Amino acid sequence: MSEHDSYISGAPEKFRPLLERLRGELAAALPDASEIVKYDMPGFQVGDSIVAGYAAFSRQCGLYVSPGAITALADDIAAAGLKATKTGVTFTVRQPIPDDLARELALASRRELGV
Repeated sequence: MSEHDSYISGAPEKFRPLLERLRGELAAALPDASEIVKYDMPGFQVGDSIVAGYAAFSRQCGLYVSPGAITALADDIAAAGLKATKTGVTFTVRQPIPDDLARELALASRRELGV
């Protein structure tokens, strides 16, 4: 079992399908990235840069990318009805992150990081 599998299996049950789906979208968007776990958060690393990470909490999940990716896609995040911080987008079972938005955020983060 990989570290990502272990993380997802330890997450609240209601969030596991969301995390599996997000993991798949990130892996598809970043096919040459390594799956890593840093700071107790699973993520995708290219070279020395963590391009995207994700996490589950008690009430929501989050996708974490570079600040520029959040800024560049702020309108899309808002249009999806999601909330964003400087480096993350939170989502729930009732309001999941759209697959295409997750992929675009990962790609925008990669572009900003130059990897």
